[in-house]
Order: sequence, then structure tokens, then C-alpha cells
Amino acid sequence: MATTKEFHDYIVENLRRVGDVTTRKMMGEYCIYFQEEQGLIDENFPLAEGDHRKPIGNICDNCLFLKPTESVLRLMPDADRAYPYEGSKTLMVVAEDVENVELMREVLHEMYQELPNPKKKTKK
Repeated sequence: MATTKEFHDYIVENLRRVGDVTTRKMMGEYCIYFQEEQGLIDENFPLAEGDHRKPIGNICDNCLFLKPTESVLRLMPDADRAYPYEGSKTLMVVAEDVENVELMREVLHEMYQELPNPKKKTKK
């Protein structure tokens, strides 16, 4: 069952209270990207120009799946784990408490620090 537009919008709306969230549609489902808020890391160091989005999970079958980073497993120890789609090789954490702004802020910001920067695409 493909994710509904309403569920997608619900997840994005809630996660945008925490930071810059975008999605990319893939085969009826969505990949979620997160970026720290635009602007300043602190008052002395502006963020560098460019795209700093990192993939943090998927929206599949009307569920939010987050990558199982150390911070996600520590902050959401009782969350269910499941494969987001048939054929997936990664067991992911099912996030159900997306309306809990404080929890999601802590989870996403710590995840962002843990995940590697996206590899730069080389021009052909």
C-alpha cells in the first residue's frame, strides 16, 4: 500500500517544526532528508553555502521509518523495528511519536551529527 498524501503531509508538517525537512518520491513512497536550520550554527559561524541535507529515513506504507543510528536507538529504545519495504536490507526504527517536538528535535539533531555528509556528485 502506497503512502497517502495526507500522511506524507502530516509527517512533513510535524518534522518541519524541528528543522528543514524535504522528501523525494520514490516508487510511491518517500525518502526523507533533514538539514539543520538555515542560518547560523552559532552567532560566530554561519553555515557554509550549499546543500547540507542528509537522508534520515523513509515514509512507507503510512509509517515513518528512521535510520537506526546510535542516537535513535538510545532515544527511542522501545520503538518497533521493521523493514520499510519488501527487499529492504536495513531494519529501521518505526517512529510513532512525531508530534512530540522535543523528542523529535533531539532525535533528528543528534542523527544529523552522526550521519556522514552526502558524497559530492562528480560532473561527467
